[in-house]
Amino acid sequence: MFNIEEELKKLPDKPGVYLMKNKDDQIIYVGKAISLKKRVRQYFQSSKNHTPKVNAMVKNIEEFEYIITDTEVEALILEANLIKKHKPKYNILLRDDKQYPYIKVTTNEKYPRVMKTRRIIKDGAKYFGPYTSVGAVNDTLEIINNLYPLRTCKMNFDKNEKRKRPCLNYYIGKCFGPCYHDVEEKKYMEMIDEIIMFLSGKEEKLIEVIENKMKEAAKNLDFENAAKYRDKINSLNLMLEKQKIVSTTMVDQDIIGMATGIDEACVQIFFVRGGKVTGREHFILTDTEYQSRGEILSSFVKQFYIGSSYVPKEILIEEEFEDIEAVTSWLSDKRGSKVGIRVPKRGEKNLLVEMVRKNALDMLDKYGDKIKRKLASNEKALNELKDVLKLDDIPRRIEAFDISNIQGVESVGSMVVFENGQSKNSDYRRFKIKTIIGPDDYGSMEEIIYRRFNRGIKEKNMIEQNIVAVESFSVFPDLIMMDGGKGQVNVAKKVLKDLSISIPVCGLVKDDFHRTRALTYEDTEIGLPSNSESFKLITRIQDEAHRFAITYHRSLRDKKMIRSVLDDIRGIGDKRKKALLKAFGSVDNIKKATIEELADIEGMNKLAAQQVYDFFRVK
Repeated sequence: MFNIEEELKKLPDKPGVYLMKNKDDQIIYVGKAISLKKRVRQYFQSSKNHTPKVNAMVKNIEEFEYIITDTEVEALILEANLIKKHKPKYNILLRDDKQYPYIKVTTNEKYPRVMKTRRIIKDGAKYFGPYTSVGAVNDTLEIINNLYPLRTCKMNFDKNEKRKRPCLNYYIGKCFGPCYHDVEEKKYMEMIDEIIMFLSGKEEKLIEVIENKMKEAAKNLDFENAAKYRDKINSLNLMLEKQKIVSTTMVDQDIIGMATGIDEACVQIFFVRGGKVTGREHFILTDTEYQSRGEILSSFVKQFYIGSSYVPKEILIEEEFEDIEAVTSWLSDKRGSKVGIRVPKRGEKNLLVEMVRKNALDMLDKYGDKIKRKLASNEKALNELKDVLKLDDIPRRIEAFDISNIQGVESVGSMVVFENGQSKNSDYRRFKIKTIIGPDDYGSMEEIIYRRFNRGIKEKNMIEQNIVAVESFSVFPDLIMMDGGKGQVNVAKKVLKDLSISIPVCGLVKDDFHRTRALTYEDTEIGLPSNSESFKLITRIQDEAHRFAITYHRSLRDKKMIRSVLDDIRGIGDKRKKALLKAFGSVDNIKKATIEELADIEGMNKLAAQQVYDFFRVK
């Protein structure tokens, strides 16, 4: 029996993290302290100085645990990780944990590449971002790829590897082809320097460099290259028109502003890179009543940057918060150089913070009520599910599984994840069926359930050994939802039993039109009113699982169809296939092409063209 009074006496006067638990052994609050002894005891002293939220939490505390750390910074990092993992009821929670995309220039390689990534690692490469939309990254990469013939292959040039034949990009002028022949490294690195200049926000300087090259080419009567330089300048000027300069300070900045309502807050963050806004994002924090602005801001900063790959040199905020020095030290360690968290009082930086704060206020006015209604609707749906299935806990995390195939061809499985009633795309997973041949949905489902949870067990073991951080597979759901009836439910239950895992499993009962009409749980069919929030949530989950699986299945099937048709043509290898598809866009257009049109394609000749032409016509 846990005796709180006795345990309070044992608390050490050291920094660390404490976890409050309820009667069901659930973690309901995570906090950090410079002195565990002083901080934890405060909760169990006179309640007169406590907020109603703290009083409500204390009434539900059945026991507590603590973890001693060497420093306050270590405690801060551990606190943020535990909040992210357990999502305690009484902590302020940042519901969004997306990983923003970045552009990576592999300056750690010979003949560097430029690519999209969501992970920043200390590998010697250069990273630019974050970008708040994948579309913005793709647009930027498209401009770079149109302007510069860079390699995209993964060849290791330090080993002096060479190919006997270059790839398609070389033939269509999209790559200099260092994989095929010697390319002057100095000339290649000039392109990389220009790209880094562009991504660093120095577009004006880059335009000046290219203008000088254009004038030099025109002076030498090299009008073809002069025209190429002119087109580069036009593309860059077009992009510059879309960007807004907000700061004369050229350091990377995140500017954070906040607006608070009665029991919610909106935090707006602007990403400023090279003096220009490259993106912005807003976050709605709920259950913030009785929390000071400093407490809300502290919670946001810790939870946002624990999941962020990049930390800028400067972070501008409205006001200081209690542990700002520890947070600054932690972020400086994470960045690898000094980070400044500043509260500007006057001048340009103060105006920037005020601008972001006004945006946060506008966002709260526009969407606060809408978001609150959505959250309330989701909460009602989850509570209805808990009641109708007689679950012990609210199913905060639901994982739904689906199988897609056409007559057993290219069977694939999908796992979609909903947390707190909302889809969590970052945790979606696809499975290509490996062990089942033919149309066997039960066998296919058994395979993907086993692979998902077996990997989860392995990840949990690795986390316990401090080998990896928290990964998505290590987080188990509160409820598993199968896109099928009792048969599929029993398959999942069998796998879980074999793995010694206890998770409730329900299935979807369909009508003649393959629409969900009821749930099956513990061998009982349970009907739900079609206008209930729980039924609407189940329908959303089912549609999403099916969409995700069928999209993957179609992509695999289409690739296989393309391979099977063109691979049957004698003399048409991988390079010619790509060239033909690039030129004509589809197999149907290749079928319609004349011999002359086929022969004109890069890499083709008259004989190969005749082979393709005859293949689609001679029976």
